[in-house]
Amino acid sequence: MQQTILSHLSMRIVAIGIALMLVFAGCTTKLYTPDLGGLYNKLVQQEDPYRNPVLVIPGILGSKLRDADSGAIVWGAFGPGSANPKKPQGARLIALPMREGAPLNELRDQVHSDGALDRVRISLLGLRLQLKAYFYILSTLGAAGYRDDQLGQAGAIQYGKGHYTCFQYDYDWRRDIVESAKQLHAFIVEKRAYVQAETAKRHGIQDLDVKFDIIAHSMGGLVARYYLRYGAADLPADGSLPLLTWAGAKYVENLVMVGTPNAGSIDSLITLVEGKKVAPLLPNYQPALLGTMPSAYQLLPRGRHGVLVESADSGKRIQDLYDPDLWERMGWGLADPRQDAVLKVLLPDIGDRLTRRRIALEHQRKSLQRAKRFAAALDVRASPPAGLSLYLIAGDAVPPEAVVAVDATSGVFKVVEEAPGDGTVLRSSALMDERLGTSRLGRLESPIDWTSVQFLFKDHIGLTKDTSFTDNLLFFLFERPKET
Repeated sequence: MQQTILSHLSMRIVAIGIALMLVFAGCTTKLYTPDLGGLYNKLVQQEDPYRNPVLVIPGILGSKLRDADSGAIVWGAFGPGSANPKKPQGARLIALPMREGAPLNELRDQVHSDGALDRVRISLLGLRLQLKAYFYILSTLGAAGYRDDQLGQAGAIQYGKGHYTCFQYDYDWRRDIVESAKQLHAFIVEKRAYVQAETAKRHGIQDLDVKFDIIAHSMGGLVARYYLRYGAADLPADGSLPLLTWAGAKYVENLVMVGTPNAGSIDSLITLVEGKKVAPLLPNYQPALLGTMPSAYQLLPRGRHGVLVESADSGKRIQDLYDPDLWERMGWGLADPRQDAVLKVLLPDIGDRLTRRRIALEHQRKSLQRAKRFAAALDVRASPPAGLSLYLIAGDAVPPEAVVAVDATSGVFKVVEEAPGDGTVLRSSALMDERLGTSRLGRLESPIDWTSVQFLFKDHIGLTKDTSFTDNLLFFLFERPKET
């Protein structure tokens, strides 16, 4: 035993010696970071009335949610005064209402968005923590001289005076993404009028043709993409696709998508089936709670890409992940009989188990059908009109699940393949790569006509913290040549 310890100690001494030799020999690589202040401070101190205002759109979980009746924080803080999903009142605040025979857009509660989630506050057993969420991307724009009123008033970032050109679009990420896109239109029209008025007052320029640059993270990119393509138009009630007008491009010049799951995410499928524990100190969110949220279904991956197979042995693809009968047969999400205890809490006025299940299955069916049409609307191949550019920043160094097998009897998943991504979103999904699930190689095949793509070696949230991201984003916003 003593000899083994001495052997290990000798090996460690040798390893340390080699490391020191490499250091003194100059064989190590120094980590360099840019002087962002030196690069951009002078630029940001000079107001440019022709610089596009910037709109930041967070992803799912990226906006704070608050109950208008009680003032309770539904999402964004955890502890006293916040909604606890383990308690009936908290569960009902977190979930969206379900009602038989009612369309999804009529199922409303008193919960509303309350600013982008710059940081998550946790209070547990006297322990207070703050986990930074969208702090980095918002502070990047603040350091650049853009002003975000909500974050500035909170005292989190010192923006200085005189800037009026950065806005955060917060929204209820539980709801249908098309609804969020329609509300985005109203938000842009309002802020555009504000920027026009400020430009006229400060610079004497009347009726400036203001166009926005949008920086959208994760699901926020899907909100923006739908808006650009269809403006404030809804999905038609007859089941057809909306007319592709590019109505939103009237007000937007550039869309930068960061880690957007353009072809969906397997993580969303697993979350809807198994529930979600978003962090070690945070509570678990049951499948039936998450299954009330239409947006969660709109993040499902495309079956044609071969992401779900019937079993690890057969490899037979499940083509239609939006099939309500599949979900009922597998006992997934709201169709899981074991979730009746949660349904009993969410539907306190319904005493009959079979009635609760019927309401839940109908809600799931409506959400899946809506999600299928939403995906089809985004999957239509179309080049953006002149004057609109689409950029992507994605991760490809942290492999998430790429293919999962489901047991036909139990409905349980088994990961059978991983692939490059950001730990949550596959590289191929961000690209909307239609080669996935085929034997085709060669150049990218995508219904999205990308202007430019950049890959970073970070995870899903880490993309917004990366110095390369910050440097390139600031160059893009401040120094890129304007097209004439």
